[in-house]
Amino acid sequence: MDDAAFQSSPDVLTATAQGRLKSFLERIERLEEDKAAVMNDLKEVYAEAKGEGFDTKIMRKVIRLMKQDKAKRQEEDAILDLYLAAIGGL
Repeated sequence: MDDAAFQSSPDVLTATAQGRLKSFLERIERLEEDKAAVMNDLKEVYAEAKGEGFDTKIMRKVIRLMKQDKAKRQEEDAILDLYLAAIGGL
């Protein structure tokens, strides 16, 4: 097999492609390590908050709500109220 056919084969990566693949994998590996460290930090903060008597389940809900767009959150609340009213409330 000549060089042109060898390089165009789907079963073979060129040296450039091999280098790019290695670079992507190394970046992903570093980001996964960073993510694990951040997740551990979050776990520690929630544990500290729980130790001081805060309800971490509610804190997680508050964080989720804080991330939402205010108008979207209000719309969801209105629909929730409507559905609850339709079934006689809780």
